[in-house]
Amino acid sequence: MPKRTYQPKKRKRARTHGYLARKKTPGGRAVLKRRLLKGRKKLTV
Repeated sequence: MPKRTYQPKKRKRARTHGYLARKKTPGGRAVLKRRLLKGRKKLTV
């Protein structure tokens, strides 16, 4: 059997989709803002 496509890594996930990564770009900040306004318990991973 071949390897599965998804080989999860916590650090990679956090760096790509985490809070600090979102804060860096205007688009990412917009994402955080929308999720905050929607009332999400967790804004990011």
